[in-house]
Amino acid sequence: MKVKAYLQVIMTIDTENRAAAAKVYTDYRQPFLDTIDGALTKELLIRDEDVQVVHGFDSMEHAQAYLNTPLFKEKVAPGLQPTWSADPDIRFYTVA
Repeated sequence: MKVKAYLQVIMTIDTENRAAAAKVYTDYRQPFLDTIDGALTKELLIRDEDVQVVHGFDSMEHAQAYLNTPLFKEKVAPGLQPTWSADPDIRFYTVA
């Protein structure tokens, strides 16, 4: 299946909290790929100024729905929230 939509979560995370954020990514990457409808890819991108997680989906509907799943609401977001220096920037993209 081909990626048709992306969910990008851009987070400001201080250096001392990045290992904890990376652990959340590592712990929930495979469950995301195995259990979330339409999930195809998940990548962690690290820059000096921020940390990004880019999720690939088979449709925009599945990308948007992920934010309301128990995995995101009960595991991922609560695990990441203590590492944030500011609220995350959440963006959706359609593949042209």
